Amino acid sequence: MGALALAAAVFPTVLAPAAAQASRPVPPPPPVSEEQAEPTAPPAYTPTVYPEVPDALTKTVAYGRHHRQRMDVSWLPGQGRRPGVFVLHGGWWSSGDKRSTTAIARGFVAQGYTVFNVNYRLSGQATWPAQRDDLLAAIAAAKRYAARYSFDAANYAIVGFSAGGHIAAAVGTYKNGQTGLKGVVGMSPVISPLTAFADGAAEAVSLHGRKLRQAAIQLAGGCQPYGLCEKIWASMEVPWQASRGDAPMLAIHSRGEFVPPLHSQLLQEQLRQVGVPMTVRVIPGARHSSALYGDASVSKQVYAWIAGVLRPSAR
Repeated sequence: MGALALAAAVFPTVLAPAAAQASRPVPPPPPVSEEQAEPTAPPAYTPTVYPEVPDALTKTVAYGRHHRQRMDVSWLPGQGRRPGVFVLHGGWWSSGDKRSTTAIARGFVAQGYTVFNVNYRLSGQATWPAQRDDLLAAIAAAKRYAARYSFDAANYAIVGFSAGGHIAAAVGTYKNGQTGLKGVVGMSPVISPLTAFADGAAEAVSLHGRKLRQAAIQLAGGCQPYGLCEKIWASMEVPWQASRGDAPMLAIHSRGEFVPPLHSQLLQEQLRQVGVPMTVRVIPGARHSSALYGDASVSKQVYAWIAGVLRPSAR
């Protein structure tokens, strides 16, 4: 059951944005395009190489008072302002750390960007929307000190992994878009907590699927999507937030992973209805999040897509 269809049963009073409402029939996700279709045989796996950038500077910066409100900023000084990339780790919203994405962040520095590798408050420390608010605060801090970090504050993208992909997409669809945000990339993004909640209750669901359901409940403060908890789950549901001013998006999933492509296809359909492009790519296999990104053929796709939405850096 998809998120918007589930809403008809559990959210009779909450309306979905864009063209669809919870009480109306919801169109199925768009058919898989050639771009989304997996090849007949998986390509050979070649690990991504994240080269060192000797001239780069890195500094850990506080963007709030909580000890989790920290980000590692890496930049190339004295070479003009460069486009920015914000990186968000995964971890079920309840665990994980920016240390796990340090090499990934370094790869973006090597591509010529100023990079912000962001920690955020975990669900055991603060419930939704604290995680979205933390990323918004990190972006605001980066903009305040843009000159210090050679950052073009009007030209940045966000890359999120798994639960971090949910946060990235939530910021990408917050209100009617964010000034300067040119694109959002989600690697195995949990776009639809409602879908995770529904799928995680199925008898045949995997252990990871059950864990994801519980993680979404914890993110919502321990409540399920009924009664007084409707509004918080509605806020967590990214497809419901789609609006015309949102940034273009790219989502990449494995065909057999526990966060299925349906998550991103739901958002793709809502963004399509308001005229915002979103690409969903489906890769053979079952690798999830950073393990999927670790395939050089996948990371190259991300590099190319981001280069296409960001203006050239001052190199």
